[in-house]
Amino acid sequence: AMIAFEKFGQHQPLNRQAERYALEGAPIALSTMADAIGSVCSALDPLRRLVEAHVMAAERLHGDDTTVPVLAKGKTDIGRCWVYVRDDAPFGGAGPPAAIFYYSRDRRGEHPQTHLAGYAGILQADAYDGYN
Repeated sequence: AMIAFEKFGQHQPLNRQAERYALEGAPIALSTMADAIGSVCSALDPLRRLVEAHVMAAERLHGDDTTVPVLAKGKTDIGRCWVYVRDDAPFGGAGPPAAIFYYSRDRRGEHPQTHLAGYAGILQADAYDGYN
């Protein structure tokens, strides 16, 4: 749980966690940590799919993307975090608010087109051409 929280909640890469655990006298192989994260993601995927279905069933979505730093060998790359938010409370909706996040290595328009392929409501977003 600590490894997953540090990775997703604190944005700590696994290699940095491995270094810290080794310094604390509890070495954990990077491959072991990666396997654990893969297992966590696999176990939680049904929940992620339920959240995604709920968000994409909204009458209206708010969409945006932002840059995120990505640790790469010897440098930091820039990736994209895409978010789609459902919150119908201001419009008298009864469904609970929710958000779904996606990641990509670039900002090509194919990403939001894939995310929104099955969506048939109103998308409120900036003027980025990829949303067309």
